[in-house]
Amino acid sequence: MLSAKGLLSKRVLVVQPYVPAYRTAFFEQLEALLASAGVALEVAHGSPVKDQEARGDAATCGCTTQVPTTRWTAPGGRHLSWHRLARLADDAHAVVLEQALHNLEAYPLLFRQYAGHLGRRVRPVAFWGHGRSFSKPQSRVEAWAKDVLTRRGAWFFSYTDKGAAHVASRGFPRERITVVHNSIDTVGLSETCDRAQRSGTTEYADAARLRYQHNLMAGRTALFLGGLDAPKRIPFLLDAARRIDQDLPGFRLLVAGEGPARSLVEDAAARPGSAVIAVGRAVGRRAALLGAVSDIMLMPGAVGLCAVDSFALRTPIVTTVWPLHGPEFEYLTDGRNAVVAPDDPAAYAAAAVALLRDRGRLAALTDTCAENASMYSTENMAARFSSGLLKMLTEFEAVGRRI
Repeated sequence: MLSAKGLLSKRVLVVQPYVPAYRTAFFEQLEALLASAGVALEVAHGSPVKDQEARGDAATCGCTTQVPTTRWTAPGGRHLSWHRLARLADDAHAVVLEQALHNLEAYPLLFRQYAGHLGRRVRPVAFWGHGRSFSKPQSRVEAWAKDVLTRRGAWFFSYTDKGAAHVASRGFPRERITVVHNSIDTVGLSETCDRAQRSGTTEYADAARLRYQHNLMAGRTALFLGGLDAPKRIPFLLDAARRIDQDLPGFRLLVAGEGPARSLVEDAAARPGSAVIAVGRAVGRRAALLGAVSDIMLMPGAVGLCAVDSFALRTPIVTTVWPLHGPEFEYLTDGRNAVVAPDDPAAYAAAAVALLRDRGRLAALTDTCAENASMYSTENMAARFSSGLLKMLTEFEAVGRRI
């Protein structure tokens, strides 16, 4: 292993399409861990595209640098991107890219990686991603091409265990895969949510005001927390809320988020007697308070990092059997920390009603969510990522190392 002293001059570049607010804590912690080993971190990113911009969650932190990005639409409607990394890539001893075919900067960087065997220093290029396509339908040709591209990388940082297993099954060396357990900063959410349950705290008083403001009843309140876009299936969510309200008088659905489908939510909330309450984008303390006054989380569409939110907020997810969930769906177990219902609005609504009416089952799921909250955290994710990066730098330090 290289000593920290031997790594003092090293730099790692991570390239992202854009930096969402939920990623800043991770990058800050990763930067600190790498710095303690003598490695500098820089995160190069572009600007959010239209649907991402509608979420209003673009952010920056001390280690991020925005770079010019050119985008094209290829035949068939596929989008291509070119992040102009320039000297950022030239100065880096390793580069970590999104695992995606459409990022064109990957190809010259991979060529440079192999050119290192011709007498130049080997600069490993790693990929970070799902392992396989989860949230979008993909043709066999696209899946094959993604596997080929991934195998050209020097290392793979997988969101989850199943993603790692897929990459390994396609021929990528298992010893060069690091599972990071994708997460968000849950400590603040958990602590604020816990304080909101204890009388005498400011958070408890604020939660009481929320209940009064929106006429919320214990045992009859659900939360949606996420982007208001197509993958989240907002029409399905609103249809299910209407059905739940018919069976469970006093039911309320708090919809927290921004995105292209915001008008659908606002229209539903404006109808007389509607159970839907549009509360806008909620992060940090506000999200924690919304979780504190909610009993369950409704997410009929793509389950991603909201799985981690549900653990931190002690609000078990009710979702559907659906083929386009994100990799974090792997964290959920039906009947243990979540409910996975049939992919039908009526059946989904019935499953939510049954859970809200069964206080014992709801309490058991809530307790398991609380137990799982400590398993998935930004701290653990940053530690895993840092460990993998340092191993990669060590292995590919020698000139001429075969990738």
